[in-house]
Amino acid sequence: MTDPTAPGPLAATAALMADPSRARMLAALMGGQALTAGELGRIGGVAAATASGHLVRLADGGLLAVHAQGRHRYYRLASEEVAAAIEALGGLAARLASPTRQWKHSEAAREARLCWNHLAGRLGVAVHQRLTGQGWLTPAAGGWDASAEGRERLAATGVDIERAAAARHFACDCMDWSERRPHLAGGLGREMASAWMERGWLRRLAATGEGDILARRRLSLTPEGARGLHEGLGIALR
Repeated sequence: MTDPTAPGPLAATAALMADPSRARMLAALMGGQALTAGELGRIGGVAAATASGHLVRLADGGLLAVHAQGRHRYYRLASEEVAAAIEALGGLAARLASPTRQWKHSEAAREARLCWNHLAGRLGVAVHQRLTGQGWLTPAAGGWDASAEGRERLAATGVDIERAAAARHFACDCMDWSERRPHLAGGLGREMASAWMERGWLRRLAATGEGDILARRRLSLTPEGARGLHEGLGIALR
């Protein structure tokens, strides 16, 4: 079996992510939605034929999954591990470029955003801190488990605990790009984001332009959401 950390496979995967156009495409897919080659080409700033070539390479390299529907092919990130790697690389790149440089993206993206299928930004970090700090999530192999009270509180906010538990990872840490502290990934992170968006506690913000790599990722916490998180989990955000 090939060791994925060996220089060859590691370098090959890094090279796939290193191209600026491919990097922008991968970043755009961190919003959790599947996009077409045309949409990704515009985000990557390349012609349709060039975009298709990039996408084939990313899919062959295991970074993207492809779904064919009619004449269209939709692309999404292949796994939670791919999303976590992109988020971690974003944080590392920001630190290496300038440890003291201010966040250059919008404050909305820092307050709340999606990291593929789970919550990130200050909101995601605050949820992680609250759940672990209260002991509603307890350490487990590879991540976290939920206490009986934790399960009850999360279920009261609409989170489907059984569906979260059916994921390969129930709850695990993902290092946040902007906050440089962990937020929650895994089945629980996915179900929290899904339930709270469905309840209208969170809503997606509009893109600021065609080349906006954070389009579809920015979230806004609604007044109903602020009340729900405060009443259900004791989370108070400014």
